[in-house]
Amino acid sequence: MGSNKPKAVKIGICGLGTVGSGTVNVLQRNAEVIAARCGREIEIVQVGARRDNPACDTSAYNVSREIFDVATNPEVDILVELIGGTTVARELILAAIENGKHIVTANKALIAEFGTEIFEAAARKGVTVAFEAAVAGGIPVIKALREGLSANQVEWLAGIINGTGNFILTEMWEKGRDFGEVLKEAQALGYAEADPTFDVEGIDAAHKLVILASLAFGIPLSFDKVYTEGISRIETTDIQYAAELGYRIKHLGVARRRNEGIELRVHPTLIPEKRLIANVNGVMNAVLVKGDAVGPTLYYGAGAGAEATASAVIADIVDIARTLEVLPGQRVAPSGFFSDSHCSSGVLPVDDVETAYYLRMSAHDKPGVMSQVASICSDEGISIEALIQHEPGEGEDHVPVVILTSRVQEAKLQSAVRKIEALDSIAGAVTRIRVESLG
Repeated sequence: MGSNKPKAVKIGICGLGTVGSGTVNVLQRNAEVIAARCGREIEIVQVGARRDNPACDTSAYNVSREIFDVATNPEVDILVELIGGTTVARELILAAIENGKHIVTANKALIAEFGTEIFEAAARKGVTVAFEAAVAGGIPVIKALREGLSANQVEWLAGIINGTGNFILTEMWEKGRDFGEVLKEAQALGYAEADPTFDVEGIDAAHKLVILASLAFGIPLSFDKVYTEGISRIETTDIQYAAELGYRIKHLGVARRRNEGIELRVHPTLIPEKRLIANVNGVMNAVLVKGDAVGPTLYYGAGAGAEATASAVIADIVDIARTLEVLPGQRVAPSGFFSDSHCSSGVLPVDDVETAYYLRMSAHDKPGVMSQVASICSDEGISIEALIQHEPGEGEDHVPVVILTSRVQEAKLQSAVRKIEALDSIAGAVTRIRVESLG
């Protein structure tokens, strides 16, 4: 008597770095439960890697030093791309799609910059592209946006989506350490690369924000339109003043729907300390999503790491395995939308963005200075919501002054700051950090 047991899904894994080795290990360790959840076995039939990784055992598999062998292997149903970068990885994925392979990737830069091209190629060939692991490691936020919140108009989302930056800001807040000192420790611990630019200047977070915004609002992937600002200019002084005012400073990616268009921005942000997301510390990630029906929802967990990210990679493999026999048009679209016509909103320039602001300046310790600053703010339609002015130190003739403003359009705030910096009574530049209530 014949068996009705579905045939095993055969996968090829390209890349045996941190995530690749973690994926192999979790697939081996949890093979039984994974098969039970997707209704068929998952079988690794080929691994493409330039070198072996002692963190995992691939002795039972066909290992090729030429990763493109995996893209052309007729046995492979799903190619898992874990090599990173946007050049070879793009060629590999497009080659695999052309050969009828489904794709699972953890490559946020590739999706953010070339996702449209990849999705179009996949649609032509009737295959799936899945990328849960590209954003926030093991947190299933992409699945939440694409499926769990599909009844909602997403109003806004805000995320701590880079663990390195969050670790640095947490250490600065908890221990009063300087940015440079903590960055060196982050590099020693392996949280930051030798060149930390992608993490500390917000590029990594911008890649992830673009993906989240596309899923939330149905807009095209628009990496080149994200306003991006890093944390390298944040001083311990600002973290202390923020705490005095009842705020924490976090590096956020923010996407917000407005009548005029979509805000897309990554920058340091003051958040009220009572918010849950303000208390996400260390290397952890969190994404807060506000839907019109469900209200605010928070997704929290490990944003990186071998097995945390492997968890998301394998979840995508399971999703594809469950729908192998489903017609392409009946599968969930990569963007979560089957129509491009429902959203005509463009991305707003940063000058049109509206937020409240934290301003820190060094003012001459004499009467009338604050009235000058207040007058400039009033002329630009900016209200001062809170003010801190400490006594000058011994022998000092300038005092630090901190102001929290009302919500104001970016262009008006910048105009006010230029006028304040031009005052004879103000020394140096004015430090500016945006403020979000996230309520």
